[in-house]
Amino acid sequence: MVLDRGLEDDWFGSSFIIAITAVTAIAFVLMIPWEMSRPDPMIDVRMVGSRQFGAAFLVMGATGAILYATTQFMPLLLQTDFGDTATWAGLALSPGGIVTMVMMFVIGAISNKIQPKYLIIGCVIIAISMYGLTDVYGDLNFWFFARSRMVLGVGLPLIFIPIIAASYDGIPPNRVDMASVLINAARNTGGSIGVSIASNVVAHREQFHQARLIENAVPASVGYQDALQQVTKFFQAQGSPATEAQQQAVAWIGQEVTLQASFLAYVDVFWVLMILALLAVPLAMSLRKVKLGGAAPAAH
Repeated sequence: MVLDRGLEDDWFGSSFIIAITAVTAIAFVLMIPWEMSRPDPMIDVRMVGSRQFGAAFLVMGATGAILYATTQFMPLLLQTDFGDTATWAGLALSPGGIVTMVMMFVIGAISNKIQPKYLIIGCVIIAISMYGLTDVYGDLNFWFFARSRMVLGVGLPLIFIPIIAASYDGIPPNRVDMASVLINAARNTGGSIGVSIASNVVAHREQFHQARLIENAVPASVGYQDALQQVTKFFQAQGSPATEAQQQAVAWIGQEVTLQASFLAYVDVFWVLMILALLAVPLAMSLRKVKLGGAAPAAH
């Protein structure tokens, strides 16, 4: 609730957000001794605090953040800044889904031969995908975003399948179901956090970039006057009277400033997601080696 309503309610400027955050923090602190003292806890805190499962939990959370954030904000970018329909924006994600499906079979075949900690190098591939998206500008086409999603589709299975195998290592049979639930919770919770972070970055950085760009879009600026003159001539060539053409030119410049600020804000989002993917690499490398070729855990 805090993540979903924070941006709308001005975060800690809202007494509601403060109250919900306080309740959540107190409940979390009280949960730890309660769960540790139960003979059959809902959440085995000791398991989550272990190096192996704890690292797997965090890596899955980071992966969920990147997956959910890109799934929501790439189509949003295509619709708001590139004028694509919802259908075409959704189709830009489809090639990545096909690649992910194919890679699931590939990773499934090699996961019994390579240590999970090395397969999770997929974090680097995801970071490369996010880095490619930092080169966003107005002349990009459908296939640029489809290719970026395909690269992401290569990296995601390299994390999902190995991280599950690594997370079950050393888990007692009576805790396997709990491990499965917690890994799924890590993905979903990480996804909520990722979407919230991306939403805030877009909102605040767009305001920041717009303020910086407007500093140069003033009548005293030579660049502004040159642009105004050229755009005014363009609208006059389209048949608009001189006064109306100038008004259209001013409006066009304002729209361009807003558009460029939006591009830069999305670039910042992809930078943040790239850094998040890279931060998961040392966590993945901290995983210990597991026994390969064993039977899969009886969990979902």
